[in-house]
Amino acid sequence: MKKNIITIFAAMLALNACSGFLDQYPHAAIAPDAVTAKDIPAMRNGMYNSVQNTPGVYSYMIFDILGGDLTQTSYNPIDVINSVMSPLSSTITNQWYGYYDALYQVNNMIAAAERFPEAAESAVSLGEAHYFRAWIYLNLVTRWSDVPILRQNTMEKVARDPAADVWDFIDEELELAGSLLGESDSYYYVSGDAVKALAARVRLYEGRNEEAAALAEELITSGGYSLDSFATIFDISRPTNSETIFAFLNLNAAESSINISDLCHTYGYVNKGQGRYLVTEQAVNMFPAGDERTAISILDVDGVKCMHKYPSGQAGRDPFIVSRLGEMYLVSAEAQGYPAGVARLNELRNFRGLPDISVANADQFINAILDERRRELMGENHIWYDFVRTGTAIERLGIQEYQQLFPIPGKELQLNDLLEPNPGY
Repeated sequence: MKKNIITIFAAMLALNACSGFLDQYPHAAIAPDAVTAKDIPAMRNGMYNSVQNTPGVYSYMIFDILGGDLTQTSYNPIDVINSVMSPLSSTITNQWYGYYDALYQVNNMIAAAERFPEAAESAVSLGEAHYFRAWIYLNLVTRWSDVPILRQNTMEKVARDPAADVWDFIDEELELAGSLLGESDSYYYVSGDAVKALAARVRLYEGRNEEAAALAEELITSGGYSLDSFATIFDISRPTNSETIFAFLNLNAAESSINISDLCHTYGYVNKGQGRYLVTEQAVNMFPAGDERTAISILDVDGVKCMHKYPSGQAGRDPFIVSRLGEMYLVSAEAQGYPAGVARLNELRNFRGLPDISVANADQFINAILDERRRELMGENHIWYDFVRTGTAIERLGIQEYQQLFPIPGKELQLNDLLEPNPGY
């Protein structure tokens, strides 16, 4: 990956200076060699800001868009997929650079925390940084497969590492994070449970089902969390809920670029919105009668179906939930498999107002899991990769085989002759 992955981060800091980014986080861009022990708390704040914001709003929506639940008003889902899945697409390019920009900040945090282990917040910052490095690489590997692993920042060109090595690196980072983190002050800070929840997801993706189920069950049975109503989970006026394990807190429009609600509500909505992405007819129809998630997930605004989990519209920014207990029920159910996992699946369905589901074999069970994940996690950036990892994307979405991976950005291929494009692009 050439210098551009490093230098673009500095350019973004300069561009953001007038928006208050540097005023709020004055040490976010401090030169690594100039860091002192007293800079650790400010660097920690800068890390959270960078990891949340630099990948951009589409990084939080792309799997719902490609998975067929959200679409541009003037296109059908397959047209959106064909448009987005291009090496020249800014939607793709901005995510690639955004994740590596965030990684630059995280690597600086790790270097500083290791250099000043005695500093205030040093140990917790180090644990959070290892969690964020795992989270960043999970997003990279599920989009592009083979990607460069950067344990330290570099100005040199680097080649892509095999996906298997990336998954091993994610496991390593989560183990380090888990050894350093315990409880947090709120679910807007990474905790040991947040590490455990992300590890459960990763183990499921890796096919390590016994471990995935065990981790998910630890959280389900810990007594620290319980299923909550959708009206409570996604109501920003409530100070807390019993289901969220970790979320990014978007403070306001001036400090956060994650404007999902603005993009997904029309101007007719009480808080206004651009209405750029609306709920597809297929997604509307996937909610059966009695499902208490429907009214919170989808809002009818003058006959237009808007994705409503993020209610602020243009008035502000909503938290983005990274991990919550509802996902852990689905991880446990899928990882336990048929027939053992049916009980956890039905427990979640019952809580959401739906009756038990009966399935006769493993194929029916995995389809039931995927359908339930769409209803439960719509708007939370899961479904496209759910289809890819279960081998159902081509059939369900009508895509080509090569479209199960994102293209390496054309600009990056031009700048770094060590990189190879993904097949088909």
